[in-house]
Amino acid sequence: MWAQLPQVLVSGLTLGAIYGLVALCFVTVFTVTRIINFAQGEFVMLGALLTVSLAGSMPLPVAVAAAILITAGAGLFVYWLAIRPARSASDLTLVMITIGISTALRGLALMVWGTYPSPLRPFSQGPDFVVGTAVISRQALWTLGTVAAAVLLLHLFFRHTRVGQALRACAVNPLAARLMGIRPVLMHQIAFALAAGLSALGGAVVAPLTYASYDMGLALGLKGFVAAIMGGLVHPAGAVAGGLMLGLLEAGAGSIRSSLTDVVTFVVLLGVLLGTRVQPLGLGEREIDAGGV
Repeated sequence: MWAQLPQVLVSGLTLGAIYGLVALCFVTVFTVTRIINFAQGEFVMLGALLTVSLAGSMPLPVAVAAAILITAGAGLFVYWLAIRPARSASDLTLVMITIGISTALRGLALMVWGTYPSPLRPFSQGPDFVVGTAVISRQALWTLGTVAAAVLLLHLFFRHTRVGQALRACAVNPLAARLMGIRPVLMHQIAFALAAGLSALGGAVVAPLTYASYDMGLALGLKGFVAAIMGGLVHPAGAVAGGLMLGLLEAGAGSIRSSLTDVVTFVVLLGVLLGTRVQPLGLGEREIDAGGV
């Protein structure tokens, strides 16, 4: 068991990085719009499948960039089509709308790409790295590095750009932001597009590891949501940490018995909800961390 520990750590951190990125997207949307977007995992799926499709006719970096832009546009379209008309609806209605969007996107992907998982070549070729008893693939390093860079750039964006500061203002106090000349509806659009684009990036880097399929977003979205809940749903750093922790727990459970991998997610979610006495829809958290976004 001790001999497997390095490999468990590598696998857990790789999975956890993706969960953390998806969780960060949940936090970005929720802090700005107060909406829990359960369609977030489907944007990961779109990013993966679009990258696979586009990589056959253009260089891989261009395919990844195009997939991110298209998915960000899809996130913006979803906001205008389904979220904005119902912006004054109840929390339950908005949750049901995002679940419906998730189902619709999954069905559309099934029609376009079919049920067969699509492979994507690794971002760089070459043998795996061996460190002690752990085998580290080049794509795992790409995944960890890409997610780390995305988190850093997102932090700089929120801290040092006018748009990022406007998003933070809407997260802290939408009314005060409106009085200062910031348009909350525009910020909501940017939040949806930004979260969709980041999810697409996660889908692109994970596709060579897990293959891309129409239903991959369901599990990734659920686990990203659990990671976001572990981090408090309003703290970006906590969301990333929650993703890494969930990935490590899954890898550890999987090393004992493979059937325990998905069970861990539900056990963690139940434990967090019971431990923090969180309400199912409001999540009991209405104050936004001004410094964390």
